Amino acid sequence: MVCVALLSNPRSTGNVAMLPRIRKFCAQRADIFHYEVEDVSQIGDALQTIARVDPQILVINGGDGTVQATLTELHHGKHFADTPPPVAVLPNGKTNLIALDLGAEGDPIEALKRIMELARSDLTDHIVSRELIALTGGNANGRPVLGMFLGGAGLADSILYCRHKIYPLGLPNGFSHVITAIAVVFSALFRIKARFLPPQTRPISVTLIHQGEIQGKFALLMVTTLERLLLNSQTNLGSTTSGPLKLMMVEQKPLALLRALWASLFGRLEGSQLSGVHLSHSNEIRIEGDRSNVILDGELFEARAEHPIVLTPTLPVPFLSLAA
Repeated sequence: MVCVALLSNPRSTGNVAMLPRIRKFCAQRADIFHYEVEDVSQIGDALQTIARVDPQILVINGGDGTVQATLTELHHGKHFADTPPPVAVLPNGKTNLIALDLGAEGDPIEALKRIMELARSDLTDHIVSRELIALTGGNANGRPVLGMFLGGAGLADSILYCRHKIYPLGLPNGFSHVITAIAVVFSALFRIKARFLPPQTRPISVTLIHQGEIQGKFALLMVTTLERLLLNSQTNLGSTTSGPLKLMMVEQKPLALLRALWASLFGRLEGSQLSGVHLSHSNEIRIEGDRSNVILDGELFEARAEHPIVLTPTLPVPFLSLAA
């Protein structure tokens, strides 16, 4: 009997070194069904095959982009009808935001062992529900793309800066993120333009449906349905409004950025009213701007003139939390 189905993307950065260990671990166990794809375009076929073995848990072994592609296909493909198995994510990528939110940290093999233990027990206490972010519009063609963390404005530029300027240096992921954060703060505080610093952000407009519009330049724009981010930051953003999409925007002003950074580091962001920092929850968010970038779980999208990006939540999806 198959307890766990493991979907691996060999092209994920972490799998370059990790996949041989994963393969060996799975080969020694008859209750794991391991399916490897050569490209994310094959995930639909993979899930169709996995559905036939009817696993108790679906485990994704790849970066946030692989997780996003799998969640999108799960939602649209309906391979498990209306009862998909809970999804677990191995900590195997550059940022691992989704895995971190689900309590999967450290060695992927150890996380997989823990998942196997849970698969043989009552999963009730370890199942958590998360809505997904459905992105339409912009340069996204066809069906909505689904994910759990979106970075925009200066945050999107910072993610691209880290990906193209810092990661190639071969430094540890955590150190790379610290260097990126320092560069972002330095650039925002002193308004210095240089090839080795993140670029200056462009003006964007963000509309919270039924709540109004906010325009301006933002050092950071974040929309998420996750509960936990890097550095153990929580995303219980203080707001009197309702909706599963959690929004935080920080204006491109030195003091606003420092206030947000200080409050976040010391866990004081929830319930705070900080000048230049906008916190809210919503059921629909529109992002407009002239070639304004956003990144949804590692994939780049662009809001274009008369083609805004629209974000809406999905129905809750079951996930397996190792932290519960």
